[in-house]
Amino acid sequence: MSSASATKRKRASSSKAKATAKATAKAKAKKPTKKQTQDLAAVRTLKEELNDNRKKSKTLNELGIRDCIVVEELTPEQTMRNIERIICTAALQILDKRGLSYNVPSRTATNQMYVPELDRIVLKAVNTKLNFTSQSSTKKATIFTRVLELCHKVLRTRIHVTKRDLFYTDVNLFEDQKNSDAVLDDIATSVRCTRSSLNVVASDKGVVVGRVQFKEAGDEIDCTKQGIGGKAIPPHIDQVTDIRSDAEFILVVEKDAAFMRLAEDRFYNSYPCIIITGKGQPDVATRLFLKRISESLNIPVLGLVDSDPSGLKIISVYMQGSKNMSYDSASLTTRNIKWLGVRPTDFEKYKIPEECLIAMSPADIRTGELLLKEPFIVQNEEWCKEIRLMLKLKKKAEIQALSVYGFQYLTQVFLPQKIRDADWI
Repeated sequence: MSSASATKRKRASSSKAKATAKATAKAKAKKPTKKQTQDLAAVRTLKEELNDNRKKSKTLNELGIRDCIVVEELTPEQTMRNIERIICTAALQILDKRGLSYNVPSRTATNQMYVPELDRIVLKAVNTKLNFTSQSSTKKATIFTRVLELCHKVLRTRIHVTKRDLFYTDVNLFEDQKNSDAVLDDIATSVRCTRSSLNVVASDKGVVVGRVQFKEAGDEIDCTKQGIGGKAIPPHIDQVTDIRSDAEFILVVEKDAAFMRLAEDRFYNSYPCIIITGKGQPDVATRLFLKRISESLNIPVLGLVDSDPSGLKIISVYMQGSKNMSYDSASLTTRNIKWLGVRPTDFEKYKIPEECLIAMSPADIRTGELLLKEPFIVQNEEWCKEIRLMLKLKKKAEIQALSVYGFQYLTQVFLPQKIRDADWI
């Protein structure tokens, strides 16, 4: 055998050995220890309970509630036909010399209704009239007509645009993006479609990392290979297909800083999970994505937020929906999210030093008092106890307060103990 051939074989053997060692190390990193597997027993029990509850859940019709706006995910063709019906009705009114006007569902706070059986907010079927001949609604009727036209054009050309793109098509008319954004929701309720059916999306905000794979517009995505920054949650949720996972639960995190700690420590390898953050108040895409994967995989969702009223409002948006988009709560809400932490009772349990706690502002206290009056919180006594304690202490804490015991205390002590003890409400 020549010296060159021997060297070549030696290199090939060495490369193969390295590849095998790398694959073995990777497999070992992804396999939870026996103790970690035992810690997940409570999560698996929770999964069984939630699946039983899902089987028992009813629709609005089954509950006998029929005076609400119900929107659906429509195809571009269906959405365009519904837009054309609205325009044709308006045109006939003009020809009949009744002027240009639209009947638009009212999305005011007084028109919202909480349904305990569904644990979410819905929009009552009460209309308001946008009349072009009325001084108070001329501007909005004009914007409504223009946005209808733009949505129809986007659907016809089979593309997606951002809300910012939409605004820049007619800056002189819209003046402020808030005006065009608000009308988008009015159009969705009028067309009886989800806002995503209009093909107008928000810019990327939320991110995901961990034990989940899916296809995005046909491209394979593996969220264990996205680094510590995670994979941006796509705004076109309709293009997310073939969701696969061996995760035991989903962890929804309030802030990007905690998300990065969890991602860098590969927490999802020790405790098989999917980690999602909306970086504060979640956008529509993040809420849609959470709903889609939690239902596809039938696994529990645990919430990790700051111990303050803002953190609770963020969980409530994921769970019950926002009042602004109550008409689409069926596709945007994820029921039965468990509040894992940080909670006021954790202050003493985990000996968080006084200097790491922050005094609540008068605005925080007012928000906390209002939360105690929210129907979905009133029916959960454990949540009420935590909020009352928060208001009594007049103290709040960020997730990062746990770093007083070390940067990895969150992933190595706090979360493992919480999961093992089923310490959620």
